[in-house]
Amino acid sequence: MSTSSSNSRLVYSTDSGRTCPSCRQAAADCRCSKTKPIPAGDGIVRVSRETKGRKGKGVTLIKGLALDEAALTALAKQLKASCGSGGTVKDGVIEIQGDHLETVMARLTQAGHKVKKAGG
Repeated sequence: MSTSSSNSRLVYSTDSGRTCPSCRQAAADCRCSKTKPIPAGDGIVRVSRETKGRKGKGVTLIKGLALDEAALTALAKQLKASCGSGGTVKDGVIEIQGDHLETVMARLTQAGHKVKKAGG
C-alpha cells in the first residue's frame, strides 16, 4: 500500500509531539492558529440577555467588539470585576453571568464604545 506525500498528514511526532495539520509545525509553535483575523463589525457593540440552553440562568452577552482574543479576555476580566460575577469569552462573544445589562452598557460607553441594547 503506497501513499503519496500529498495525501499523508503527520499528526504526531515523537520529536515534537502534536503537529498542526495546516502549517505542519509543532502545536506549541503553530503560527496559523495564533493569527486569527479580528472579526469586522459595524462598530456597534450589542449587549443582550439570554437564558437559552442554560437551565433558566440568565447571561449577559456582549457581541460586536472588534478586538483580538487577548484584548477581549482583558475586557471580560474588567467587566466581570465591575459586575461582581463570573463569565467567559467564547467565539468572540463575552458572556457575563447574571443580568448586568445596565452595568455593562455603562462601562462600555465609558470606555468609548458605541453600545446598543439588543433583544427584548
